[in-house]
Amino acid sequence: MTETSTLIILGASGDLTERLLLPGLASLLKSDRGVDVKLIGTGRSERSTEEWDDVVKTAFNGDAGSDLAKRTLASSEYIQGDPTDPEHLKKLFAASEGAPVMYFALPPAISTKVIKALEEIDVPDGLRLALEKPFGSDEQGARDLNEELLKVIPEERIHRTDHFLGRSTVLDIIGLRFANRLFEPVWNGDNIEKVEIFYDEVLGLEGRAQYYDKAGALIDMIQSHLLQVLAIIAMDAPSSIDSIELRSEIARVLRATWVKDGDPVASSRRGQYSAGTIDGKDVPAYSDEDGVDNERQTETLAEVEFEIKTRRWAGVPFILRSGKGMTKVRKEVLITFKPVPVLPAGLKGASSPDTLRIEISPETLELGVTTNGQGNPFSLEKSVFKTDLGKPELTPYGEVLSGIFHDDPTLSIRGDVAERCWAIVQPVIDAWQADDVPLEKYPAGSSGPEGWTTSKEA
Repeated sequence: MTETSTLIILGASGDLTERLLLPGLASLLKSDRGVDVKLIGTGRSERSTEEWDDVVKTAFNGDAGSDLAKRTLASSEYIQGDPTDPEHLKKLFAASEGAPVMYFALPPAISTKVIKALEEIDVPDGLRLALEKPFGSDEQGARDLNEELLKVIPEERIHRTDHFLGRSTVLDIIGLRFANRLFEPVWNGDNIEKVEIFYDEVLGLEGRAQYYDKAGALIDMIQSHLLQVLAIIAMDAPSSIDSIELRSEIARVLRATWVKDGDPVASSRRGQYSAGTIDGKDVPAYSDEDGVDNERQTETLAEVEFEIKTRRWAGVPFILRSGKGMTKVRKEVLITFKPVPVLPAGLKGASSPDTLRIEISPETLELGVTTNGQGNPFSLEKSVFKTDLGKPELTPYGEVLSGIFHDDPTLSIRGDVAERCWAIVQPVIDAWQADDVPLEKYPAGSSGPEGWTTSKEA
């Protein structure tokens, strides 16, 4: 067990803290990777000691039985104040023990002000900063943010967190690819027809207009989370799974990733849900949701086709899609293999190609392969082999926090990668802002606009 660290959560009264960060911390504290953590919450809102204790206990929800969790609960405190005020930051550091972790559960604009305030004071030795996406608002914004961060602490202590990389399924892809001889020999454009990465939700806006209406599906999911999944799917084998080698391979793939044919108009689509019904509940049109500015024309469904200009992946389309208000939850990577070059005479071919489906939620692996049919062995059919990948020890945010507390940035986004992800999608953003790609409508609770072929279940 390491010495005591302090987790300072800026914006501790927000939804992210209660719904994800604190439960993630609880999962870490009860695990074998647990560390001694003093917890400090801070924000502009007033909260009594009793109110803050109730928030923490509720978020821990039965995970407070370990000695580490008990110590964290006992030492936890809430300090009201303005996180952009250098004097308040000094107060937070004075209340800390050990090397503090400052977690920015804040909107990007406020985070930038906090970072500038940190430049005005002497920060503690070993300070680590953890930021939520989006990292900047475009490539230049990400570059400016990186420059400001480096004025405070070195890159190795900056954690640009992406909880998607903490999902056990995404981590399992590494083992699936590099720890067996079954898939790696065929993991290339000679054998794979296309790669699709889906993140469809049945939920609508759910009161997130303040953030989502400025981001939309493209920035919220594709520019960040799904490009990271693409990189892990497409990267070459690192020599070791550590922060240097793994993140270098991810960066190498993303430097070779572009909108297909350099044509964002032909290679992207966007949609917005209209009024509909989900699970028997009436859902208003996105344009009628509270807090939505209809002049922004924010998309709730985005699909972009990319290409990776490497020898391994030449000619293989990578289709990334994310949508809200859909007919069903679909969070998966679907890899479609090419048909065999020649089918022996006398065999009747299967109607669908071989596939590998990696479900991000729930965590399952499904392999669909062509086999001899039942009854008539000369009539081929598709057989499906499915396995559960098991319940992870930590939540995704637990994995992220574990990396931060153990000074392991493997699951953090490197500064140059944060900039590159903006550069990849910028042509699409420009085309959409110019209204070169129509904003199509689809009823909430449907599979998307008419004619979106990838809306269909494969």
